[in-house]
Amino acid sequence: MKYLGLSPKELELSGGTYTAMEIAGQPQLWCKVADVIKDKRFEIALYLEKCLKETDNIILTGAGTSAYIGISLQGLFFRKFKKNVCAVPTTDLVTHPGDYFNPEKPLLLMSFARSGNSPESKAAVELADKLSLKCFHLIITCDPAGALAQYKTKNPKYTIVLPPESNDKSLAMTGSYSGMLLAGTLTAWIFELDIIIPQVETISSYGEKILSEYAPELQKIAKKPFQRAVFLGSGPFFGTATESHLKLQELTNGNIVCIRETFLGLRHGPKAVIHGNTIVIYILSTDEYVHKYEKDLINAVIKGHNPIAQIAICENADPDLKYDLQISLADKKNKLPEELLAVCYILPAQILAFYKSLDLGLRPDAPSENNVISRVVEGVVIYDYNVKRDT
Repeated sequence: MKYLGLSPKELELSGGTYTAMEIAGQPQLWCKVADVIKDKRFEIALYLEKCLKETDNIILTGAGTSAYIGISLQGLFFRKFKKNVCAVPTTDLVTHPGDYFNPEKPLLLMSFARSGNSPESKAAVELADKLSLKCFHLIITCDPAGALAQYKTKNPKYTIVLPPESNDKSLAMTGSYSGMLLAGTLTAWIFELDIIIPQVETISSYGEKILSEYAPELQKIAKKPFQRAVFLGSGPFFGTATESHLKLQELTNGNIVCIRETFLGLRHGPKAVIHGNTIVIYILSTDEYVHKYEKDLINAVIKGHNPIAQIAICENADPDLKYDLQISLADKKNKLPEELLAVCYILPAQILAFYKSLDLGLRPDAPSENNVISRVVEGVVIYDYNVKRDT
């Protein structure tokens, strides 16, 4: 069986076995994640009901890729629960805990982590317990034996462990990211789960379509001599753009320099990075209001710059706009919730990054030379935090 068009032998020789299998396995993984949430729906709902009665504050957190999940979900959690919601990386919680934890108010801290073993993951939950009036912990992780899943606290805690397939073996997070993002999305929909669950099959079919129809096209673009990439997305897709830019940088060992922005944000300076050595990836909204701003920006890029390639990712094709590659997923007019589309919209960047890694002669499972970056972050010293700091 081939993965991303390569045989097991080819993948072994190129050092990309795990990465290719984990990218290709995501559509099936999403269905298994949905099953986990369905099985625990009543437990999750009861826990959330208790949390939401006692707190008006929710922090969505994680480190690196796991932090970007919160960016995609913060708007959804606000719409569903009408609470104060912010996405804050554990790396910020650890260095500036006094800016986020309130000794006079309770908090719901929702932590995302593949292994849960990064130093900041454990330090963040410990600081939340130490500095908050009360902290409700909701943990979504891929490793039942990880430090976060095993964390002991006197505060309320509920842990959702995803299927074993989500616990990526490769350096770059792929299935773990999309699996946790889906689990977080379904958690936000937990009181209306019957509405959203059937649509998981649709995003799974969208993922299969990307793999079967668009992976060869992405492989062709990966062979182009680009040195920069710009990922654009707004709302929940800004999280997708952020994870996309990291994935391409990670798997190319920093040889491809990437930025991510919102469509409106690009006009305020970052647009200057688009040169003839740049590819631009547009992650498009299904909201007609939002898409008006996207179309204006796309037309401005087409007129003012000459990127080496432009890629659009959308649910429904837009005949008014022309790209080098338009990845349109719906066979007929459709409109899924954008937070669900964010789950499958990460696939093109993962596939592009995999192929570009090979094109540069790197080994996708371990592209970092001299282990500059590692699967679990190392070398971070956690220092004691003095609660009596100046305010």
